[in-house]
Amino acid sequence: MKLRVGVVGLGDAWESRYRHALRSLADRFDVCAVCADVAHRAEQVAGEFGAIPVDGYRALLARTDVDAVLMLSSPLYGSLPILAACDTGKAIFCGASLDLDPQRAREIKERVEASGVAFMAEFPRRHAPATLRLKELIATRLGEPRLLFCHLRRPAVVSSRAARHDDDQLALRELMEVVDWCRYVSGVEPQDVFGARHFSAGAAWPDYEMMCLEFAPPAPDGTGIMAQISCGQYLPAAWSEAIGFRPPSAMQVTCENGVAFLDLPSTLVWFDDAGRHMESLDNERPVGEQLLTHFHRAVTSLVRRTADLEDTYRALRIVLAARESARSAQRITLDLT
Repeated sequence: MKLRVGVVGLGDAWESRYRHALRSLADRFDVCAVCADVAHRAEQVAGEFGAIPVDGYRALLARTDVDAVLMLSSPLYGSLPILAACDTGKAIFCGASLDLDPQRAREIKERVEASGVAFMAEFPRRHAPATLRLKELIATRLGEPRLLFCHLRRPAVVSSRAARHDDDQLALRELMEVVDWCRYVSGVEPQDVFGARHFSAGAAWPDYEMMCLEFAPPAPDGTGIMAQISCGQYLPAAWSEAIGFRPPSAMQVTCENGVAFLDLPSTLVWFDDAGRHMESLDNERPVGEQLLTHFHRAVTSLVRRTADLEDTYRALRIVLAARESARSAQRITLDLT
């Protein structure tokens, strides 16, 4: 079944991830309408795909030839296209940052659940070839995870207050994705979180924050899983060489029988008693195609997909709990039910 889609927003990932994926999956997707902040850009993309440029997301969602919306950027629209899609009964692929206010997130969750539409969040780290291969190794060679380490190194933004706020929201989004990634790799839910944040003198936003997640024990022996996640914005953007100097692995996982180092999207190095194993997975299907294939299956399947919506909401709650822990200097027990 070919899915007729409308594209709302053309973010940074359009060229690197979704443009090629939609062309490769032309047998499954038909781009019918395009809406973007810049009208000329919308016309260009619409012309490439034989679609119609549309002025505004509401006009796009009102079209009868659109079955689903690919929300790929939302700097101006926020979460409004998601709520409008619920009203018009369109399936939603959310590849853009939501309005991350917790009360707003709860409203979005409740509206999507009540509407009955299929919803899928982007979560590219989950679908990266290196992650999928790691899950195979955990099941066959490496055994259960014990320790997970993830560090994000991002350039500091020192321009306007508005730009710094937007960058802090982006950091929140990335932390959510990494929290979801650790939940996915570990296969269990975290029980509690402890957070810490560092502020430079007079700064309104932190230049470093970290959280420590303790997960439910996976085995009767009580051996648990711990994840340490951190995000540093302590290097000025002008220091590009320093920012790129010896970057840490996107994820390091210590397991029962070995350790693995992941560099996204497709490099995995792991060690066990036999020594070092290096795998390059460049020939695997790209992340964009993986994501859109899952979305197509979610929309066309008779089984409604809601897990991604719940995962998004839980990841947000975990990051906000970590920030509350940093403010109160107390470990916080998580209730994710």
